[in-house]
Amino acid sequence: MKLGQFSDLTIADFNDYLDQVYQNNYSNKNLVYSMRYSLANGGKRIRPLMVLATLKAFQGPVDQGMAAAAALESIHTYSLIHDDLPAMDDDDYRRGQLSNHKAFDEATAILAGDALLTHAFYIISNDDRVDSDTKKLALVSRLSETAGMLGMVGGQINDILGEGLELNLEELQAIHDKKTAALMRFALEAAAIILDLSADIRSELSHFASHFGLAYQIHNDLQEVLWTDEQRGKQAASDESHEKNTYPALLSTQGAKDSLQAEIDTCQASLARIKEYNADFDSDLMAGFLDYLSL
Repeated sequence: MKLGQFSDLTIADFNDYLDQVYQNNYSNKNLVYSMRYSLANGGKRIRPLMVLATLKAFQGPVDQGMAAAAALESIHTYSLIHDDLPAMDDDDYRRGQLSNHKAFDEATAILAGDALLTHAFYIISNDDRVDSDTKKLALVSRLSETAGMLGMVGGQINDILGEGLELNLEELQAIHDKKTAALMRFALEAAAIILDLSADIRSELSHFASHFGLAYQIHNDLQEVLWTDEQRGKQAASDESHEKNTYPALLSTQGAKDSLQAEIDTCQASLARIKEYNADFDSDLMAGFLDYLSL
């Protein structure tokens, strides 16, 4: 199955699930409306899709990944809300629409992000589709690791501390391994936990996600250089104005393109090794994620 076909069959169900999770039936409707505003703000759903597609690639029960996928999208969305705040990247637009703090206000945006982060763990711990408490605990433990100071948040603070400094390639990759790739590792590892996959396969899935995450960040940096504001859905030069380190600035535009291709090649090799471990693995489905890296 091609990823586009799987996405067409699955994402509508995922969006319905997410909508049920965040129904506006709480006492403070403005808070939930703010959360739902950013959750529905035109994202590709690539991280939850990675959870669900990995389950499908191993012929597993896709519905058992809905909670982990929703939790992951909740945390990703909270990170975007906070990234856009004046104290962080100070972006007025996200995906062509007003950032959360511009559509509402800064206090509401901060609290909406806080609520999305904490509710992510509620979603997993109260899920009845995964009937193993051991698996739920493993999912919560892994998500807290990849989302917090050991993962995404740790990468974010290192990115901020690196502003104005000339980082080398290894230092830049270390930042993005946490800031960008960590949550993608959780996506594939969540499926591995649900399916009780072997240690060898889990290692290769993590390897794929790590290099896909780096490729995704390089691609994002290249978009800042090569794409128009309309294509990006926000104004350019945000990274430049904050004196952030980027791959094109460090390697040149062509060097960044070469690095992107090297990461793609590594991802393809990893999928081939997983296929050797499990002949039923649908490597073509997972290879579809590499199409997101086209320039």
